[in-house]
Parts: sequence; C-alpha cells; structure tokens
Amino acid sequence: MSDVQNFIRETVTTHPVVLFMKGTAQFPQCGFSGRAIQILKGNGVKKLVTVNVLEDDDVRQGIKAFSSWPTIPQLYVKGEFVGGSDIMAELDENGELKKLLEESGATA
Repeated sequence: MSDVQNFIRETVTTHPVVLFMKGTAQFPQCGFSGRAIQILKGNGVKKLVTVNVLEDDDVRQGIKAFSSWPTIPQLYVKGEFVGGSDIMAELDENGELKKLLEESGATA
C-alpha cells in the first residue's frame, strides 16, 4: 500500500469526522466543499478534521481511489465513507446525518 493510502487510512480511522475538501473550513475553494462545511457546522460538529486536497495532488487522486468515488469533497465518519456534498445534504434533510455525527462523538 502506498504512503498516500496509508496517510488516508490513518487519517479517517483516528478522527471521528474527516472531510477531504478543496480548500479549508475557513476558506473553501469550491462551492461543494463550502456546502459540506455549512452542513457539518449546521449539525453542530466541533471535532472536524479537514484535508485540503489542493495542497497535494497525490492525496487528491489517492482519496478518489481509496473510496472509489470520483468527486471531492468526501466525508468520513468513524472511518466509514459517507459520501459527497449531495449525499450529505440528503442525509441532513432526513435527519440521518445528525444522528451519525452525534454517534461519532464529533458534536460533543
């Protein structure tokens, strides 16, 4: 397994909530990443780790291979891939995302 895949696996398994995104939580670099951050903040997430894929193209490509998902942002909760901003919005609307985030301990 490559160093990038090891970095991704370690990151998603050692933190309750991880968002691989374009930009940072304070300064998202695309609308989808900004939407993902707003959804997480709206659900009271306090323990959030973000990874700016624009800083490292190996991570940007590696996360797509890791999840078998072609787009960014990508949300992981308790080491499990949840989805991108559209799936996050859908789960947010039906209340499933809030429950998942609370169970992860990221809102405490």
